Amino acid sequence: MRKITYFIITALLISCSQNSTKKNEKSENQLSSKPNILLLVGDDIGFGDLEAFGSEIPTPNMNRLAESGIRFSNFHASPVCSVTRSMLMTGCNNIEVGLGSFDYSFYPPTKGVSGYEGYLTNNAVTIAQLLRDAGYETYKSGKWHLGGEAAGGEGPLSWGFTKEFGILSGGSNHWNNIAMTPDFSDPNGLNVKREEHFTLNGEHFDRPDGVYSGELYTNHMLNFIKEGHSEKKPWFAYMAFTTAHFPIQAPPELIDKYYQKYLELGFAGLKKSRYKSLKSKGLITETAIEPEFNDITHKWESLTEDEQKIQAKVMATYAAMIEDQDNRTGEILDYLKESGQLDNTLVIYVTDNGPEGFEATHPRTGNPEMAKWIETQFDQSFEAIGTANSEHTIGVSWADASTGGLQWWKWFIGEGGIRVPMMIVPPGAFSENYSQAGLISNAVMSVKDLPMTILDYAGVSHPGTKYKDREVMKPSGISARPFLEGKSDLVRSEEQWYAFELFGNGYLMKGEYKVMKVREGMFGDGKWHLFNVVSDPSEMNPLESDMPELFEEMKNLYAGYAKENNIMEVDAAWNPFKAASE
Repeated sequence: MRKITYFIITALLISCSQNSTKKNEKSENQLSSKPNILLLVGDDIGFGDLEAFGSEIPTPNMNRLAESGIRFSNFHASPVCSVTRSMLMTGCNNIEVGLGSFDYSFYPPTKGVSGYEGYLTNNAVTIAQLLRDAGYETYKSGKWHLGGEAAGGEGPLSWGFTKEFGILSGGSNHWNNIAMTPDFSDPNGLNVKREEHFTLNGEHFDRPDGVYSGELYTNHMLNFIKEGHSEKKPWFAYMAFTTAHFPIQAPPELIDKYYQKYLELGFAGLKKSRYKSLKSKGLITETAIEPEFNDITHKWESLTEDEQKIQAKVMATYAAMIEDQDNRTGEILDYLKESGQLDNTLVIYVTDNGPEGFEATHPRTGNPEMAKWIETQFDQSFEAIGTANSEHTIGVSWADASTGGLQWWKWFIGEGGIRVPMMIVPPGAFSENYSQAGLISNAVMSVKDLPMTILDYAGVSHPGTKYKDREVMKPSGISARPFLEGKSDLVRSEEQWYAFELFGNGYLMKGEYKVMKVREGMFGDGKWHLFNVVSDPSEMNPLESDMPELFEEMKNLYAGYAKENNIMEVDAAWNPFKAASE
């Protein structure tokens, strides 16, 4: 009897072991079949800045994405960095997860108000958390800008990333660990440079001098991906470049070849050239009207010859930053192809907002304290441009020019500030006969739709309003997968409108139509206007008189959105540029 019992127990143990092995094998097979996800994010790069989006700057690796996948020509982010990233990581509206304010420029009455914290709040759940929980390795390299500094919030390891490298803030010197802005809270802050804090997996990292940011961040990301590949686990890689955020700096060998072209074109010449290129490539419609001259910008002819040379070299350096980002993107794509991972990778490229128009010495958009710090702490000469000891921005005029057929730039809700390049290459599209390859689509789409698209391809469901033991915001983003697979002609229907507010400026998108209001303090008239941003991307032809019913309907929808989210009114005259040092 004992022998029989022994054999029964042994058989059961073997059976359980075999079943456990089969379950483990099944689990491993399920994980290995899940696509990798590569999310590439450019910083302060405008709609017309990539070759695939009409630029004169060659970006052959971005072109690979455009030719293999879909270019979206009516995609909207927010007008500033961290606000976009809050939606990109969560699929929620910015004010729902703490980013109703921009950390570099708070409207004073919003301080301490829920929704205006300036960092990602605990009522959010990120896609990194959900992907990690589903068995993904999750990597971030580059810029975070969603919290973890003295101002509050947490760094990427607290938000689901298993490995991270980079900075918590919005940017830094591209050659060393010097911060891009002074410490305005320090009485002596304008007379000294301060150091930026770099971390590797949450620990302090001594950033080497003389290594360009694109090389530094890409090398760390490649190391993460290689480690994940050896572990045979799917991965989500958030490659958050800091190019082409100011300070405008780049490898010197990339700068010179652009200089003469920008010296010849000047501000207006570049804007016209890109406007024509965007139209000829079908990235804006034939009905698009050429934008009028913006009186905040400078006329090229008003500059001295030396000033023109400096401006041409600054723009050449900006172009070099974009070329470097393209080269680094190529390094990642090449590795994925060589290692056999590219065909099983969803690749998304997007930028966080339009080009940076901040200009420290500008009488209307400048900041005297920032201007003083730059003047006393850096070498602003022609020879120093692009080096670690220079601190330039492209300023209002190049920012305006770079968007081609659009108006305005970063900080503003005009199309030049929020319409940005975005491309998606679904898994398998690089080698298969993808029916949508090379398509340019003006389907309306929001940045908060990207995280939902990522989760859809990963086979991960969002938990809705409860994540583990806490209440979270349910996302309002929509997956673009049906559109990408040719099963739908739209990403969002007219009923699936979305709204946005920052600095007291607001807009709502409903199909091709956009209703918007810009305060006087940010050079608007404080009134609502209606535009069709597909037929009129330069927003030159207001339609409120022609379409009064739609105009009223969209204003009412926005009013409901503002009430539901407790959006605070902003004083008409408040200027966020002057407030950046407060």
